[in-house]
Amino acid sequence: MQLTQFLHAAADARPNAIATIFGDRQYSWVVHRDRVSRLAAAIRALGGKPNDRVAILALNSDRYTEYYHACWWAGVAVVPMNVRWTAVENAYSLNDSEAHILFVDKAFAPVVAAIQNDCPHLKTIIYLDDDTPDNMLAYEDLIANHQPCADAERQGEDLAGLYYTGGTTGFPKGVMLPHRALWYNNLVVAKMLSSEPESRYLHAAPMFHLADGAAGGGMSAMGACHIYVPMFDVEAVMTAIETHQVTHGLLVPTMIGMLLNSPNFDPKRLSSLQYLLYGASPMPEGLLTTLIERMPDLKIVQGYGQTELAPIISTLQPEFHVLGSEKSKLRSAGRAAPGTQIKIVDDQGNRVATGEVGEIVARNMGVMQGYWKLEEQTAATLVDGWVHTGDGAYLDEDGFIFIADRIKDMIVTGGENVFSAEVESAISTHEAVAEVAVIGIPDDKWGEAVHAIIVPKDGAAPSLDEIIDHCRPQIANYKLPRSIALRDTPLPVSGAGKVLKRDLRIPYWGDKERQVN
Repeated sequence: MQLTQFLHAAADARPNAIATIFGDRQYSWVVHRDRVSRLAAAIRALGGKPNDRVAILALNSDRYTEYYHACWWAGVAVVPMNVRWTAVENAYSLNDSEAHILFVDKAFAPVVAAIQNDCPHLKTIIYLDDDTPDNMLAYEDLIANHQPCADAERQGEDLAGLYYTGGTTGFPKGVMLPHRALWYNNLVVAKMLSSEPESRYLHAAPMFHLADGAAGGGMSAMGACHIYVPMFDVEAVMTAIETHQVTHGLLVPTMIGMLLNSPNFDPKRLSSLQYLLYGASPMPEGLLTTLIERMPDLKIVQGYGQTELAPIISTLQPEFHVLGSEKSKLRSAGRAAPGTQIKIVDDQGNRVATGEVGEIVARNMGVMQGYWKLEEQTAATLVDGWVHTGDGAYLDEDGFIFIADRIKDMIVTGGENVFSAEVESAISTHEAVAEVAVIGIPDDKWGEAVHAIIVPKDGAAPSLDEIIDHCRPQIANYKLPRSIALRDTPLPVSGAGKVLKRDLRIPYWGDKERQVN
């Protein structure tokens, strides 16, 4: 269970097959292995020792993949940094991980000085682009000036990476993932996406995130080709798919919405695309229905997971992404991935009955070792080998998971529990709605009231009555929104594409001592 074995296998079996394509650059698997080995030698020469952490702050590129592989070859652990975070937040993760080497590209070079001022451990900056600043090391020079080195062959429980995720205390938590965890996920995703050596995968979602990490890792496991756009852009994505005949991709729901709502959307340009994986945040049913209708030949796969499981927990396969069929499970997050066990439990840890909402707990070979330097939070989340996800859900009689909400996002109104994901799904099917988020806001009578924040489609302005009339056949009366707010800008999202509900709550809860009623 060592991650570099996939690279060796691809370079040995298909040495001249293309491994990476970025702009005018493309490298075969055998050349990719040589470059990775030389970069690993440079990391060691710069003081990188086994179990050290080496960070990166960059947009997508072929060099991001080389960084991953070179770190594992050198025997160090990766620290992919969130491109949406501020310099203060990224300085926190650098200090917490004690990384002393940072890879950075031109997009983030301007913030390096601010980060360095707060990071005494950070000694070396490696610049991923051309025209290297004076205070940084040139990436290509490091590769050219070092000879290939032996693979450290780290494996199993050896630390592969620290992946920072949101913290309940307000500070990010570093999720410790060993080679075993990522190795398992690579194979699971490769299987779930029916990946082949001839597959071509587009990195359009951010590469710091484990959703892309698992999908890209699955492609490396098969010796497939990696293609990159620096960041999501509708035209760039369509051009890359069309030009390079991309067969596989990963997009979060917000990206899919932007693609489908673009006036330039043309399914003919995407005809090579065979599989599309989505995940990282709830998929509104209305958006998913539109995707199926507009691209009926596309095989769609949902991946549900968490960083703490590296990340796959379950998948919803293409045969269940159908309209008007008894096999349809569009509202489901799928069944447990191969080798994954799932339980739905109450607050005492006991299994609940089929159809009853409780917390998802899961375990598989992808389970984390714990949170970096956070023993209490580790103990609260990782119990007897099971990860407590904090997600509320139920299982149906066929073993499919139906996500109700993040438990902490549950709305309690008049003594009834309302899970916002269900309300959002109903509202999303209204023809005037482009985006929606549902939160609980303070209410003197009911404790909390259901409030919908809607981004309408161009030229539309749905009223509260229209939304209620549309949702009434779909959800119970107490779940209906009692108020709405229309906004003319997109909903705030994290670097991973998740709606930042805490930001949406601030105007309503900011002056409250407690965040629930």
